[in-house]
Amino acid sequence: MIQKVIVLGGGSAGFMAAIALKAKIPALEVLVIRSKEIGIIGVGEGSTTGLTRFLHNFLAVHPKKFFDQAQPIWKLGLKFLWGPRRSFNYTFGPGLDSLVTPMSKRLAYYCDADEAMDNAEVFAAMMARDRVFLRDRRGAMHMHSSFAYHFENEKFVAYLEQYAGVVGVKMLDDTVRQVTQDDSGITGLNLASGSTQAADLYVDCSGFASVLLSKTLGEPYDSFRSTLFCDRAVIGGWDRGDEPIKPYTTCETMNSGWAWQIEHEHRINRGYVYCSSFISDEEAEREFRAANPKVGPTRVVPFLTGCYRRNWVNNVVAIGNASGFVEPLEATALSVIATQARMLVGTLIDADREIRPLHTAYFSDMNRRLWESIRSFIAIHYKFNTRLDTPFWRECREKTDMASAQAYVDFYLENGPSGYWQQLQLETFDQFGAAGYIALLVGMKVPHRASFRASEGEKKMWGQYAGDNQQVASDAFDVRQALAAVRSSKWEWPGHMMGQ
Repeated sequence: MIQKVIVLGGGSAGFMAAIALKAKIPALEVLVIRSKEIGIIGVGEGSTTGLTRFLHNFLAVHPKKFFDQAQPIWKLGLKFLWGPRRSFNYTFGPGLDSLVTPMSKRLAYYCDADEAMDNAEVFAAMMARDRVFLRDRRGAMHMHSSFAYHFENEKFVAYLEQYAGVVGVKMLDDTVRQVTQDDSGITGLNLASGSTQAADLYVDCSGFASVLLSKTLGEPYDSFRSTLFCDRAVIGGWDRGDEPIKPYTTCETMNSGWAWQIEHEHRINRGYVYCSSFISDEEAEREFRAANPKVGPTRVVPFLTGCYRRNWVNNVVAIGNASGFVEPLEATALSVIATQARMLVGTLIDADREIRPLHTAYFSDMNRRLWESIRSFIAIHYKFNTRLDTPFWRECREKTDMASAQAYVDFYLENGPSGYWQQLQLETFDQFGAAGYIALLVGMKVPHRASFRASEGEKKMWGQYAGDNQQVASDAFDVRQALAAVRSSKWEWPGHMMGQ
């Protein structure tokens, strides 16, 4: 029976895993070993709704303390400056896969015009107007549940560290100098202080270094380079002036990749993800600064996209970047950590903490499917983006390996934005669903062979429906108003934020 767990690494992955283990299995002894020498990456970070549910529903994180300390900003989705439209919104709401009575087809079929797509659902309409929460009939703010977060990573990790202490996680500031092992796996961690720590299970959250899974156990790494060509990012930002706080991540096409914009209350974070085969670091820096004249100091972060063949080997399970990495185009890193942490907790509980070979095999299989589904979804972004005709984007359109997304794309090309057979088309553990695929393909105006023309009656109904969305969105709370509302002494957090 597993009695003690060592979590190696004190970033978001390490603390999320440690909190989940201790909160859900209180009898476990959980120790986080983190090195001040290594620190954390410390960039602006976006998330998806998977993290929101993990925090507030699974871990029962109280929203008031969380907002006071982590200081997140709400995120309704992603705005893409991508493809032939001026822009399009991919929301965390019902999406273009929805049917609205009495319309005969899903919303996606009515979105030829840019304005139509902007108002196809109320969440897209709010994003188009930089609004985040609707007003109820009394004029008060109604906090829906279809949102994720933007964080400044340092503040998020600081909150997690504090919460880990509250639930009983032990912490040790030290650096691993040597790892000992035998045929059964890791036997101990020799630390710079001269002490040795040992456990029954080791959770590798050491980031790209993957100290236990890769460096010690030598697990093979499978590259996603045939799908994802980018391998570097130049990162910077500036202090916010009078710019509106946008409730979404902006994803903007660049000559040799793409740039993100992540919103914080007092700062704007920008980064340019690019392919070093098409542009040098110096050229990327110049292009990045030309598009963002306010940006301050920058730094370049290299990365490899792919995942380890197994992420649970012997008595080591890797979580987060120690298990794999897919570039941040859909802000999936934190939701992957949340999913892996929940899977680990669920496996230990189901097995009564007595892990057997098929537990680790199935865990690794689901982990690989998780990474592969993200890889495949991001492939669509590159394969069909016609916004720029540069060497990089021509290469993407010609050579991107669609992996498991090919089945969904083939159906779309033949039948249009229908989600009817989605369960057969999508991989297990695909977090995006038909709505995500449809938002991208319709957003980039990928042509298909389906022939649907709305009747005059339906066009009229659509106009009324879209107009209603536009009206209520125009009257909604913007981010600054929403922050003022939740900081008021009169504010009451809704049940879905309180684990109910």
